[in-house]
Amino acid sequence: MTNIQQIMKMGQELQAKVRELQASLESEELQASSGGGMVTATVNGKGDVKSIRIDPTVVDPSDVEMLEDLVVAAVTEAQSKARSFSEEHMRKAAGGLPMQLPGLF
Repeated sequence: MTNIQQIMKMGQELQAKVRELQASLESEELQASSGGGMVTATVNGKGDVKSIRIDPTVVDPSDVEMLEDLVVAAVTEAQSKARSFSEEHMRKAAGGLPMQLPGLF
């Protein structure tokens, strides 16, 4: 019976760590740029877009499609960084436990 209680306690501690980490991810900022830095996207650790910066020299009314592509590329890269950042910190919080434990999160 003691082993089950220990496992339950570890699970609760892990859940608390994960909740704390998820809350802290909102304050983290990650950036990615495209077009040689002409467009920069900033996201939080959860991947939510917080800002887009566009260098005025890249704005060409006759080529809006290129600007749209640069924005999409920057946002996609920033969100990818956020996913990697989040996954890495979740693994550390889990202390090596598999993150797919049913009913744990």
